[in-house]
Formats: sequence, C-alpha cells, structure tokens
Amino acid sequence: MDVNDFDFYLPETLIAQNPLPDRTSSRLLVLDKRTGEVEHRTFTDLKRYLKAGDTLVLNDTRVIPARLFGVKEGTGAHIEVLLLKPLGEDRWETLVRPGKRVKPGTRIVFGDGLLIAECEESTDVGGRVVRFEYDGIFNELLDQLGEMPLPPYIKAQLEDNERYQTVYAKHRGSAAAPTAGLHFTEEYLEELKAMDVNLAFVTLHVGLGTFRPVSVDTVEEHEMHSEFYTLTEENARIINETKTNGGRIIAVGTTSCRTLETIGRKYGGKLVAEEGWTSIFIYPGYEFSVIDGLVTNFHLPKSTLVMLVSALAGRENILRAYDEAVRQEYRFFSFGDAMLIL
Repeated sequence: MDVNDFDFYLPETLIAQNPLPDRTSSRLLVLDKRTGEVEHRTFTDLKRYLKAGDTLVLNDTRVIPARLFGVKEGTGAHIEVLLLKPLGEDRWETLVRPGKRVKPGTRIVFGDGLLIAECEESTDVGGRVVRFEYDGIFNELLDQLGEMPLPPYIKAQLEDNERYQTVYAKHRGSAAAPTAGLHFTEEYLEELKAMDVNLAFVTLHVGLGTFRPVSVDTVEEHEMHSEFYTLTEENARIINETKTNGGRIIAVGTTSCRTLETIGRKYGGKLVAEEGWTSIFIYPGYEFSVIDGLVTNFHLPKSTLVMLVSALAGRENILRAYDEAVRQEYRFFSFGDAMLIL
C-alpha cells in the first residue's frame, strides 16, 4: 500500500491550539464502520451509543514533563532533549535537537548542574541514549526542570498542565497524552457507570512509536518503535467477561486499542494479565481480535494512526469522514474533537 493513499487535505486553521474550557464540550463525529454513514453530535452524546454491559477501555498512563532544555558542556550551545523510554540504571532513550551537536561523549547540563546527561550512543531512529547524573530523586528533578512535551503542531502555551492529562491518569511514563481520553470528566465517567457501562484500564506509555512520522513510501515497510504496556488481572477479567456476556469492547484511543490487540491476538481474542513491549502496527487488512469500536481524535495525514482507523472502518470510509469533518470545521489533533467508530 502506498502511504499517499492515506493523505487528505487539512487546513492549518483546523489544528486545535488550546483545549476547550469544558472537556466534554467537544464535537463528536459518529462513523458507522459498516455503512460509512456519519452523524454529527457532541461528546456528551457518546452515552447514546453505549449499552449496559459494554466496556470502555481507557489508557491510564500519565504524561511526564519529558522535555528538557539544557546547554552543551564546554560550548554553551542550547540543546533540547525529549525523554522517550527508560532503559534502567538512569539511562534513557531520547530525541535531541539539534542532533548534529550531540555525539557520544557529549555532556548536556540542565538547571545549572542539577541534572547532567551524557550521550552514550545513537539509535537507529535518529535518537540518542543518554545516562543521567544527579543528586536526589530523578522524578522530583524532572518535575522541577522539565516541560510538558506538547506536539510540535501546537504553538500556543498551555496554561494548565493538567489539561494535557486525562482525569484518570495514574502511572507516570508517557511522552505524549492518550488524547482521546482528554474528553472525559470524572462526572461523565460516573454517568456512564450509572448506565452499567463498565470501565477497564490498560497502561501504555506513549513514546516514539505513536508519533514518529512515516518516512517510507510503502506502508508495509514502516517499522513501529516499541512502547511499554501493562494489563492487570482485574482489568483482563472485566474485558473477558464483557465479551462472554455479549457486550462490546470500545477502546478509548489508539493506544488502548493497540494494547488490547497486542495481547488478544496472542490468545485467540482472550485477554490475560501481562506486561511487555509492543510494536504492533495496525493497517488495512488487519483482523481485530478484541475491540468492537473506538473513541479517537482526528489524526495527522499519512500517519500510522490514520492507517489504524482505516483498518477498523475502511480507508474510503475514513477519508470520506475526514473530508466531511474538514467541511464541517471540526477541530483536529490532540486538543481537537472526537470520533466514535462503531
């Protein structure tokens, strides 16, 4: 498949720069994956499409202030470091800018020496492995020195860092938010539970695999970067019982979807408690083993996430729905509106 088959026209003015004051006030485009028909709703209408016994699966990862700004030891050149994945023993896989200034042996100083990173090696995706030196507790220093890693297409300053966290964010580790979950409030989740809609949680720490651009011409040649996931026994039980009882599994976000499908395809659609690394790449032709539906935001042209939703609903249906969303001036990307695929 040609990557250009997943391209679409998107005016830059539709890229949402700020979250709405009320999380649940976003619009909701509902796409019937069988017919391709769309409906225009608001996010609070989601409950109209859910039934007692259905389960929403949410990713409870928490974004860390993963963007660090420092200076190169010896020259004072400014260096930006984005933390992607902990490797143990104070080593991290990172992205650095400008990369040409950071070679193995380069030392980068943050906060007048409170934190120092030494580059150990380059990675196969243009990143760097660094080892940190510090006194004290790393997470406390990161909270003190780091900034929220907003995507590059968001130019506005975020006034409240919690707006780039879901209300159920729990386990620190993501370099980006699972943005489909940003639409939920605690009150709305309680409303859904009162309807006997189940909530289950997975944890996938969002890293390079989710937002790295596709740089090849052929879809099948793209390789996903691995991301760490966890599913507990209790949450696996909720999902399995839902399927046994005829309820639907609706993933909130592509990260929840990828976690469920990573585990489910190993065990014939059944979920088991486990943790590990996933580099699953879902594109048209993939047969889903767990999920029945998906709540998601609108994604970048030619991205792996557009390919994932195309696998679920069909490429032509998705591109028509996206064209309709552009005509109706939906807000796109991380702080944008939502789509429900059922």
